[in-house]
Amino acid sequence: MSRKFFALGIVVALVMGLVPVTSFAQDTVTIRYFNFTSSPDHLDDLAEIVAAFEAEHPNIKIETSDAPYGDYPTVLQADFAGGDPPDVFELEYQTFVNYAANDVLLDLTEYLDPDTPYYPRALDVFNYEGKQLALPETFSTVVLFYNKDLFDQAGLDYPTDDWTMEDARQAGLAITALGDNVWGIKAPITFWEFYKRAAQNDCQFFNEDKTESTINAPECVETVETMVGMLDDNVMADDVEQAAEVSGDDKDFFLTGRVGMLVSGIWMFPLFEPAEFEWDIVVDLGMAHKGSAFFSNGVAIAKSTEHPAEAAAWAQFLTASETAARVRIENSWELPALDKPEYFEAYLAQTPPANRQAVFDSLNAVATLPVIERQTEMQDLIDDLLSAVVAGDLDAPSALDIAKEEIDALLS
Repeated sequence: MSRKFFALGIVVALVMGLVPVTSFAQDTVTIRYFNFTSSPDHLDDLAEIVAAFEAEHPNIKIETSDAPYGDYPTVLQADFAGGDPPDVFELEYQTFVNYAANDVLLDLTEYLDPDTPYYPRALDVFNYEGKQLALPETFSTVVLFYNKDLFDQAGLDYPTDDWTMEDARQAGLAITALGDNVWGIKAPITFWEFYKRAAQNDCQFFNEDKTESTINAPECVETVETMVGMLDDNVMADDVEQAAEVSGDDKDFFLTGRVGMLVSGIWMFPLFEPAEFEWDIVVDLGMAHKGSAFFSNGVAIAKSTEHPAEAAAWAQFLTASETAARVRIENSWELPALDKPEYFEAYLAQTPPANRQAVFDSLNAVATLPVIERQTEMQDLIDDLLSAVVAGDLDAPSALDIAKEEIDALLS
């Protein structure tokens, strides 16, 4: 039978009511998903999650694509600029705010199952002006690592979750006194450390409506002086001293057993497994109060998607299903942002560190990242000014006065 007569037969059958119209409707919906966290080490893990989702949703096909972290933002921006964004895609928090402000993300409020056990704080991070514009996919935190052997040698009690910067300074003095080439603590003096300590010390980067920076307030000046004071007290090695010992790498610095405490992220756990000394972690240090750095990747949906319900189903499965959680945990692919202790039993049982519970206790108080549209410029500016304070070229009040002036210009 020719194609023309076959098509004619279909039309006649439809007109006569012999064949339901829905029988010829497109049953399968394709959702395009673009991400960076699977590239390159977790492509098979993502494929396993996709297969499980498609088995539960036979009418939805997930078409995945990925790009390395360094290229991902540029590719995603180009997709939006060209009017052809993926249906579902990953966003870091600081990037999320820019997309949210530009009104290109789908509000997921009506699609979100209210019983999904996301960590409330993680979910709230991706709520913008009362709209749930992304779902928390994974999280990581910064904690305080400590070398038990050095604490034992100095006759010190081990750190606890309620330790402050001053507690660490006092312990650091005793550890530094153990001998040459031993230091009490290593904590970066960068934007990423400053924003967290600032939040702990009630230093606000902006006024309430973000029309002006308040970064030169006394609480902010005190924060910088406290951070740099660790260097001034010789509790912390500067970059030159550290580089002279171990090429400047924090991993190697800690593994040599020359630093009592290290402020770093939980992604360091596997890197520290070869240590020839005992080590553990506690919740990161505080100042006036606690506030842990919280890094999260979210999953968002383009407002222009033609299949919002199907896209939302995939986003929720990817971020909250037991299958996705199991695959992530078993393959060390970050941690799902879910308040489901039973999912993490195997993770908590792994050692070192023995106190993995501190990873989750860190979520009890989170320091929210201050974000503006010109985020990268603000971060670079603060990094440069902090470096000038460390070098002795500026004092903290002068550096933050400059920061206020420059940030005000970025806000205008």
